[in-house]
Order: sequence, then structure tokens, then C-alpha cells
Amino acid sequence: MNEESIVQVGHITHFFSKINVAVVELTAPLAVGDRILIKGPSTDFEQAVDSMQIEHKNIQRAEAGQSVGLKTVQHARERDAVYKKL
Repeated sequence: MNEESIVQVGHITHFFSKINVAVVELTAPLAVGDRILIKGPSTDFEQAVDSMQIEHKNIQRAEAGQSVGLKTVQHARERDAVYKKL
């Protein structure tokens, strides 16, 4: 994969394994429809952002500095990095 085609947009601060939801602290904007990669020591998968929430409200876009809830297709772990495909 071409490494220039991704940019880090945040990291996971918490993961709710029962509902497969990651809390992502953003360092760059993220929007519904973006494709993301979640990578860590034992995590490596790609998915689309289908929905995001802040305080249980659905949002279309979040900015740097916000923490969002994000449904994941696989198990993720705290401190995993989140990258957006460009």
C-alpha cells in the first residue's frame, strides 16, 4: 500500500467490546463516508465510517479535538491509531 495515501486522524481512547464501538480522539477532521484504517500492535483493518456519534447524537462530521463514538467492524484496542485514506 502507498503510505502517502493515508493520514493519521486520531487514536482510540476506549473500546466497548460488547457493542464494537471505539471512542476516537480526533487530531484531524473526520466525516461519515470516509474510509479509515485502524492499526495497532495486534490490530490492522480498514472500514468505511458509516456513522459517528457525539454524546449519543448522530453527526456527519467531527473536527480535530473532538472525541467521537465510532462503530467498528472488528475488535479495536485503546491506543490504536486511526488513519484516513485520502
